[in-house]
Amino acid sequence: MKSTDKKSHLKTLAISLTTAMVIVVGCVAVQKQSEKPAAGLTSSADAAQKVYVEPGKHDELYAFMSGGFSGQVGVYGLPSGRLLKVIPVFSQNAENGYGYSEETKPLLNTTHGFIPWGDAHHPKLSQTAGEQDGRWLFINENNTPRVARIDLATFRTVETIEIPNSGGNHASPFLTENTEYVMASTRFSLPIGDGDVSIDTYKEKFKGTTSFIKVDKTTGKMAIAFQILLPGYDYDLSHAGKGVSHGWSFLTTYNTEQAQSLKEANASQNDKDFILAINWKKAEEYIAQGKFKEMPGKHFSNHLDEATHTATSTTVEKVKVLDPTELPGLVYYIPCPKSPHGVDVDPSGEYIVGAGKLAAMIPVFSFSKMLKAIEAKDFDGESGKIPVLKYESVLAGEVKEPGLGPLHTEFDGQGNAYTSMFVSSEIVKWKVDTQEVLDRTPAFYSIGHLMIPGGDTRKPYGKYVIALNKITKDRYLPTGPELTQSAQLIDISGQKMNLLLDFPTIGEPHYAQAMPAAKIVERQKKVYKLEENKHPYAVRAEKETKIVRKGNEVHISMSTIRSHFSPDNIEGIKEGDKVFFHVTNLEQDWDVPHGFSVMGNNNSELLVMPGETQTATWEPKKKGMYPFYCTDFCSALHQEMQGYIRVSDRNSNVPLKFSLSSPPGAK
Repeated sequence: MKSTDKKSHLKTLAISLTTAMVIVVGCVAVQKQSEKPAAGLTSSADAAQKVYVEPGKHDELYAFMSGGFSGQVGVYGLPSGRLLKVIPVFSQNAENGYGYSEETKPLLNTTHGFIPWGDAHHPKLSQTAGEQDGRWLFINENNTPRVARIDLATFRTVETIEIPNSGGNHASPFLTENTEYVMASTRFSLPIGDGDVSIDTYKEKFKGTTSFIKVDKTTGKMAIAFQILLPGYDYDLSHAGKGVSHGWSFLTTYNTEQAQSLKEANASQNDKDFILAINWKKAEEYIAQGKFKEMPGKHFSNHLDEATHTATSTTVEKVKVLDPTELPGLVYYIPCPKSPHGVDVDPSGEYIVGAGKLAAMIPVFSFSKMLKAIEAKDFDGESGKIPVLKYESVLAGEVKEPGLGPLHTEFDGQGNAYTSMFVSSEIVKWKVDTQEVLDRTPAFYSIGHLMIPGGDTRKPYGKYVIALNKITKDRYLPTGPELTQSAQLIDISGQKMNLLLDFPTIGEPHYAQAMPAAKIVERQKKVYKLEENKHPYAVRAEKETKIVRKGNEVHISMSTIRSHFSPDNIEGIKEGDKVFFHVTNLEQDWDVPHGFSVMGNNNSELLVMPGETQTATWEPKKKGMYPFYCTDFCSALHQEMQGYIRVSDRNSNVPLKFSLSSPPGAK
């Protein structure tokens, strides 16, 4: 770029950013100055009535919100906004021992070692025939590329799989409409194979990948079916086709300039970047024909066995890779305004909506036009040896002047779309087939994603839209330098959008999913049946409890029931021993977990569900008397649920001795 051109570009960029700041500050100023309900805000009484869930009643919907940098998923009831549960996924959780217990540690294994933290962005509910089925929730990990599966019968993480040949698993995990595949694409292009190359070789040696993870339709178990090798651009978000576009997936890509530094300016030079259209049905054909290359792709696949309550790790060394430059008809590029973020597909599958963050309009593409353009070879050259379809040949229309900074779009099932506008801090409602703007409502925050329950499916539940906000400004009590994250519940059942509720959320809310509670409630697991417990250290009665020494390892098979442990007094442990407490909860009643904690434990407590076995590891460093107790309130005699462990000198001859704690008269 010429020096004068570069200066002009940077000046334009500075003006744009300044304008954006003025708009945002102006929105805040207007909000502070007015005490009257803003446009799109119902009266307090009306809003309160619509979100009120009386004591003893249940919410209508479950909402699953990403915890972002917390590595967790928050579960909320809607319309109340009440937090029901936090599900640990890519982070250790001392509350229930996830990632600390021996049974769950393998879920955090990767080729980089044990990784106890992750950046969770995009929850996705499993689908059948394009509708949410309430079986599983998938979520990605951005930093150390992984995808997890949560079983909604137990609200627990039951599987994680690492994504090889990937850096920044952001465009993930996006599902095909029968959950045939989870699609996971790299954010950063990388040198595939030997990564020890100069960054100056970016344009020659760096490539992108998108992975298609096969999901077993019965068990949900995941395995990487194939990867597609892509040009060395950056890849953002994705959505699969549905209905008429079933068999295709769409993925945004930016930095087609292949800039390697100061991307804020250098990756915004081209007038347009792309949406990548992937024919995954064609990919299946090429795989069946053997037209793939096996490439190094070492990764961990970690799975929790329901029978043993224990996760195990399997290492996979290679992956099948398809090269679209050698396989015609596999992928095509659709031009999209620069730096596109989201790409979304309407319930019919006909309309594909792009979102160029730096654009002042929203392009809407036609799937049927795309097929005709492909058939006619109506191309505008190539990019990275991939055909580029002509913009006008694929375009259905453009949403004019929707606002500033379009990010994400969801649909209400009534022919309307809703797009979040980051810069102008609002949600805009528009007609899908005519691209006419119908309504807009302020977000009062810096909005990122938005979500309509089922808004990415063939049958949206079009009653609410939820704004997922990045910066809370001054709408909550202050909590030091960082204010709480936030979501907003907005009624879309009428012609106008109406704000009903603000409620805090954990972590950074990126994306969310929601669905009617009935489909999930009917599948709930209330207890683990003791007779089905295949854990190697499980006990099914107090008489089976025991202690076994193996060198400096001591395995304690312990039971817990209201309101005592067995054994409850233990001697013969020595300094330097590695003690494994294998705790089985003998209860068979719903919502009667038991906790276990021992003084000096340097990891976490256990929270053991009815009929389950979990293991805590403890390594006493000095001799003494150590109490242990139940950490989860279980009965009126919860405080009496305790015991002692005597730790002696490492050279002592104190024999192993323990007492069973059945109360008088118990069998």
